[in-house]
Parts: sequence; C-alpha cells; structure tokens
Amino acid sequence: MIAAVLVASTGAVCDVRSSRIPNWLTYSSLAAALTLRFVAPGWAGLKGGLVGVLVAGGIFLILFFVGAMGGGDLKLMASVGAWVGSGHVMTILLASAFAGGFLALVHVAFGRQGRQTLWNLLELIRFRLTSGLQPHPRLNVRESSAERVPYGVAIAIATLYCAGNAIWWR
Repeated sequence: MIAAVLVASTGAVCDVRSSRIPNWLTYSSLAAALTLRFVAPGWAGLKGGLVGVLVAGGIFLILFFVGAMGGGDLKLMASVGAWVGSGHVMTILLASAFAGGFLALVHVAFGRQGRQTLWNLLELIRFRLTSGLQPHPRLNVRESSAERVPYGVAIAIATLYCAGNAIWWR
C-alpha cells in the first residue's frame, strides 16, 4: 500500500505540474508491483495484482475510449491497481470517483468558465443519450481547448484514503 501511495502521489504531482503522467513512472511501477507480488507471496499475490490491473485498468480503459480520461490516468490507475491488488481496487476506484467529482465541483466553482462547464455537462448528457459511447467530437480530453481536472490528484487522494483505512483499522 505504501508503494501505491508513493506512485499515486508522484503521478499527481506530475499531473498538476505538466498535465502529463510519465510512462517511466507507470510502466516501471506496474512491472515492480507484479514482480514483487510474485516474489513475496507467489502465484496468489501475482493473481491479486493482475486482478487489480484488469479491474482498474479495464474501467479506465472504457473511460479513455469515450474521451473522458487521459492515457496517463489509465496507466496510473492500472499501476496502483497492481500494487493494491484485488482486495482494495474497488475501494480505490470508488474513492477516486468521489475525489474526482469533488475536484470537478471545485474546478467549476472557482474556475473561470463555470457556466460554460455546466452547459458542456448538459451537452455531454444529451450526446450520450443519443449517440452512446462514442467520443464527443468537441468535448473530450483529446481536444486541446478542453478544460481538464488533473485526475492523478483524485487517484492519489483515493490511494491515501485506502492506505489510511488500512492503517487505522488494523
């Protein structure tokens, strides 16, 4: 869990500073997590790490395909999933959703384009209801003019929350 906090925190700092989460961080962390999970507890540990990668990475892959999440966020969450394994991956996913929602509300409340963000939200809802899971042609993270919330911060908050719970309740 400590390694997951370190990786997520480093990813959050990079995301805030440059709006990018570096591949060297995510790939090396993913490889280290799966290796350590295999070396220490054996096949059961590796299985738990792979389940964490598949669940966290799979959900974020869907969000990536619909243009709601960046590739760095996807790789960071998959890496954190490898560290925490199957036992905590759902907690981190739910906590990151709450943290991301809170960060988005703060962004809307204190951002320069609060009203436009609300109109964009209504447009995204309308588009999803009529067009399914296709990326919106204008409102997606790949659009250079899109407002972005550094989701690496939400992943770090969720990982800290999960680590705090693990320490507190032991």
